[in-house]
Amino acid sequence: MSDRVRAHFSENARYVLEKRYLRKNDRGEIIESPEDMLWRVASVVASVETSYGESADEWAVRFYNVMAELDFLPNSPTLMNAGTPKGQLSACFVLPIGDSMDAIFGALSATALVHKSGGGTGFNFSQVRPAGDRVRSTSGVASGPISFMELFDHTTEVVKQGGTRRGANMGILEASHPDIIDFVKMKIEGAKLTNFNISVGIPDSFMKAVQDGGDWDLVNPRTGEKARTIKAMELWELLTEGAWKTGDPGVIFLDRLEACNMVPSCGKLNSTNPCGEQPLFPYESCNLGSINLVRMADERGEINWGRLEDTVRISVRFLDNVIDCNVYPLDEIAAMTRGNRKIGLGVMGWAEILFARGIRYGSRESFELAERLMGFIQRVGHEESESLANARGSFPNWKGSVWDSRGRPMRNATVTTIAPTGTISLIAECSSGIEPVFALAFRRKAFDNDTLIYINSYLEDALAHIGEQSSAILEQVLASGTLSDADVPRSLKEVFVTAHDIPYNEHVEMQAAFQKYTDNAVSKTINLPNSATIEDIRGAYLLSFDLGCKGVTIYRDRCKESQVLYHGSESDAGPGIGSDGRQIKPRKRPANLRGSTVKIRTSFGNLYLTLNMLGSRPFELFATLGKSGKDTQAHTEALGRLISLSLRSGVPVRDIIEQLKGIGGSQPIFENDGIILSLPDAIAQGLERALGETVEISPGDMCPSCGAAMVHAEGCMRCVSCDYSKCY
Repeated sequence: MSDRVRAHFSENARYVLEKRYLRKNDRGEIIESPEDMLWRVASVVASVETSYGESADEWAVRFYNVMAELDFLPNSPTLMNAGTPKGQLSACFVLPIGDSMDAIFGALSATALVHKSGGGTGFNFSQVRPAGDRVRSTSGVASGPISFMELFDHTTEVVKQGGTRRGANMGILEASHPDIIDFVKMKIEGAKLTNFNISVGIPDSFMKAVQDGGDWDLVNPRTGEKARTIKAMELWELLTEGAWKTGDPGVIFLDRLEACNMVPSCGKLNSTNPCGEQPLFPYESCNLGSINLVRMADERGEINWGRLEDTVRISVRFLDNVIDCNVYPLDEIAAMTRGNRKIGLGVMGWAEILFARGIRYGSRESFELAERLMGFIQRVGHEESESLANARGSFPNWKGSVWDSRGRPMRNATVTTIAPTGTISLIAECSSGIEPVFALAFRRKAFDNDTLIYINSYLEDALAHIGEQSSAILEQVLASGTLSDADVPRSLKEVFVTAHDIPYNEHVEMQAAFQKYTDNAVSKTINLPNSATIEDIRGAYLLSFDLGCKGVTIYRDRCKESQVLYHGSESDAGPGIGSDGRQIKPRKRPANLRGSTVKIRTSFGNLYLTLNMLGSRPFELFATLGKSGKDTQAHTEALGRLISLSLRSGVPVRDIIEQLKGIGGSQPIFENDGIILSLPDAIAQGLERALGETVEISPGDMCPSCGAAMVHAEGCMRCVSCDYSKCY
């Protein structure tokens, strides 16, 4: 059609689309272009219009154009599945967990169906009786909610979404459950649950008990009787220590969720989707979409309010249509979703708006702009939902809702959500959600094994504007990702901040500013540097409660990769990290050590690894590669030295193996009925042989696509190297 605009995707965006979104035939060959994909989605979503007396063709063009212009993009399941036999278009689901085997295994079956369809699931396990409680039917004892979480985690591990990725889960346990201490400690103690975010459900009464130094009752959900009483501060300190050490658990403020429950007749809100931004009832789903703020502003970051209003209105209509054309994995989900018609419209590209306007992320000016912007989006979104209600009818459960009490017809029980935009922001080539940028410049692996240099375009323009010689400065930025050590004017350092340059209170205040005008919740990670203290974690949690956030996720840099997990005194922690979190110098090498040597065949020649032990602990590794070029040998020796430094600093050898094992290379080779993927993989397997054991790989903070590091944003994980994102 001549009135369809031309889509302008970058080369990187097209690669992401080809890898994850475009339809393929049985031979894995791509059979549609990015433009075809957008038209496929637009046509399906617009087909609903005929039911309301509108032109499907006209609206298909409008929906296509708003996506082709990159003004708005829906969540990934909509882009992937619209117009396909799967047809499931929502990202967020909550499923009920009851206190019986039938209820639990019924939820397990539903989880597999949701994950297979491309959705993520959230659960509240608080109704499951505690470990050790009686089971009348078998005269036995219950295993408790944690054991069932492990079952759900394993199911997620084996059910891939569309054959390309695994699903994500949110597991919530309320602070009053008798197993809450074990729940908080489980990731500290090394429990895997790699497909779960976990959060403690916290009522206001618990926060008051913490602030007053009071007691806290743990109550058996089966009987309603008090199991025991603890000090609220005991649980609070353990919770914040766990978040400092591992990034888990987060917190969900349950009374805040319920205060914003627009349809209380449907029950209480005590669960969210995997990234925490979408509170939902059991069997409810929600489809999400985000407006690209970069497209709503000029080069100085000035918002075009008219364009933003038009985009909000068409986006609300688009998301409302998705509810009607969606193919739901369960009848119960279809009924609850259509009954409330919740949608979640959010934003992405916030960091670029601040760069363009010369406003520091975390400044008072940035908070005021955030409130003005989101207040506008919420107001216009509600107006459009009311307009749709007048034309099509309010959501079926409107009678008795909060909207009913206000005398306002509404098509959707909720309209706005700040959701993760991991992959769709890559397509739109903007920053994720309302997060700050993670680096101003970085190197990324290209698809032909080359390395490309990415530099923030706003920084380049700012340097050019003040006449700075950018080449030397950019080398400094490439080394650290920030301007903190660069020789540039203070004004630039003030504006061009990255996630770890921002103190926790400013992260929280930004989340609270957007939450003020968001119907549902805000997905954001409070990213902190490795040097952050437990007191910083406590401060962030308390401030988020005081400022009205509905939940919060905190991630301290490298806490999962380099932190030695331990209990007890500093002497129990090993030589690397003390109980106060401060680094300790590596141990000096004794004069005599005992060890063993193993040989592994690689595509570069035989690899000889000598692992020396200090008592029962691995202490150092020597790596030598026979019949290889000088560069390859140098890389091998360098890996050996770094591994030795890590071992002498107390890093567990299993953590080292987990980081190296499975990294792919260009020349894999079969060896001893197995496959050696690369030199790092060979070293990992050699360490296993030297130790006489096998270490199972856990995804952790490694990208499953390329093996590079992943960053935490919006309660999700995103690879900075190959563009992989686990969410949406």
